[in-house]
Amino acid sequence: MRLRRAMLALVVVLGGLVAGAGGATAAAPYCGITWGSTAKSGGALSAAPLIEVRTGQHDCWDRVVFEFDGSANGYAVAYGETYTEGQGLALSPYTAGGALLRVSLRAPAYDEEHVGTLPYRAGEHAATVLGYRTLRDVVFGGSYEGYSTFAVGVRAQLPYRVTVLSGPGTHSRIVLDVAHQWQE
Repeated sequence: MRLRRAMLALVVVLGGLVAGAGGATAAAPYCGITWGSTAKSGGALSAAPLIEVRTGQHDCWDRVVFEFDGSANGYAVAYGETYTEGQGLALSPYTAGGALLRVSLRAPAYDEEHVGTLPYRAGEHAATVLGYRTLRDVVFGGSYEGYSTFAVGVRAQLPYRVTVLSGPGTHSRIVLDVAHQWQE
């Protein structure tokens, strides 16, 4: 009788282990995205002025495009508080309780005569993101000594990537993509 109970207990335990192993599959990456949310940086300081900021929506992510009049490839992007260039005042983009991406571009938002190349000032909204799934706000933080800063409000701390692209023509672009979610 004791042997039967021991065997029955062993079968129950082994059956539970096998059933548990079958249900322990990891969730697949969302749209194949494996970017992560840690700080990213690259490139060098450039004199090519920033001339346009625009946004776009894709099936799996929202996008912010920074376009330069010439070759620019320097950036540093990380989650955290963002301050205006030169003054150090905290920027407060709309995040809807989400997170804040600090974008520092290693290029000015002014030309050789120090005339601004963007149609807005520090603290002003730089792009429209109404109705976007992930982006909540894009605020210009100013440009000082060759660096330009933006605060990008997102709905949560989500994976993102930064890509440097050549063109169109002699222009270049630094592209920030923020995923809609972590996993499927």
